[in-house]
Amino acid sequence: MIIGKVTGNIVSTRKNEKLQGQKLLVVEIFESIDKCKSKIIAIDNVGAGIGEVVVVAQGSAARIGCNLDNSPVDAAIVGIVDNGSELEL
Repeated sequence: MIIGKVTGNIVSTRKNEKLQGQKLLVVEIFESIDKCKSKIIAIDNVGAGIGEVVVVAQGSAARIGCNLDNSPVDAAIVGIVDNGSELEL
C-alpha cells in the first residue's frame, strides 16, 4: 500500500469492457512525506476527489479489493486519508 494525492482525472472514450463505469484518477505517489516520486493512474473504488490524500493498493490486491479479479487493473484507490496531520502532507 502506498500514499499519494489525487491530482487529476482521466477521460477515456474507449476502454476495456471490464473497466466500463470505473473512474480513473491520476495520483502523485509520495517518496517521502514532502516529495513526490511519480504519478500513476488508479481506479477509484471509494469516491475520492482531486486534492485528497489517498491510500492505493497495487497488483493483485488492487484487483481483488475492487472485485475486478479478471480486469486489467494494476492500481486502485482503497481509502481516503481523513487525518493526515501526522504525515504533514
